[in-house]
Amino acid sequence: MNTTSYSLIRRLVAEGVGTAFLLMAVVGGGIAAQRLSPDDVGLQLLEAALVTAFVLMILIWSLGPVSGAHFNPCVTLIDVVLGNRSPAEGTAYVGSQMAGGILGTVLANLMFELDAIEWSGTVRGGGGQLLAEVIATLGLMMVIFMIARPGGLGLGYVAPAVGVYIGGAYFFTSSTSFANPAVTIARMFSDTFAGIAPASAPAFIGMQLVGAGLALLLVRFLVTPE
Repeated sequence: MNTTSYSLIRRLVAEGVGTAFLLMAVVGGGIAAQRLSPDDVGLQLLEAALVTAFVLMILIWSLGPVSGAHFNPCVTLIDVVLGNRSPAEGTAYVGSQMAGGILGTVLANLMFELDAIEWSGTVRGGGGQLLAEVIATLGLMMVIFMIARPGGLGLGYVAPAVGVYIGGAYFFTSSTSFANPAVTIARMFSDTFAGIAPASAPAFIGMQLVGAGLALLLVRFLVTPE
């Protein structure tokens, strides 16, 4: 996950651009799904899941060599804890991810002739969905860091693994697997299929951080030599 061949500014731009395109896929794909399949919520979810999975996979493959293709503060936080980058650099990564995510949501709204910012009214919560966010984030972080670790399959396998996992997690988690604080914040800015009400976001983010912490403990346990 450590990338040193490129300057910090180039890595930050890659993180911002990648997260922006991720949100355009999530939000734009959701809007398109609603319009193409207005009477079938299951089909809407399938369409949105496929768009997100494919775009995320390509983004990781293309931008991974520059920044590591985190696009997720949970990935960056674990990378900092593992000593792969400094806290200052990690903070800059998270800031770029947040800004890119919001920009991507605004652009998705505009592409579909909506107001640039429409605060979401979709309330998400309850014990089941909050548990789902812990599980979704735990699984995603486990997949990333078990594959990318020394001795794992290698970075080249992270992109397809993450795409397949996220596509599946849209369905097997009751929250549809946000699993990303930057994505959660950005999705507040669109009152569409992918939106989340601002009041619902803090609990989702808290559970995502819990999931990331559990993933770190699990990965360390599994790969630490006996």
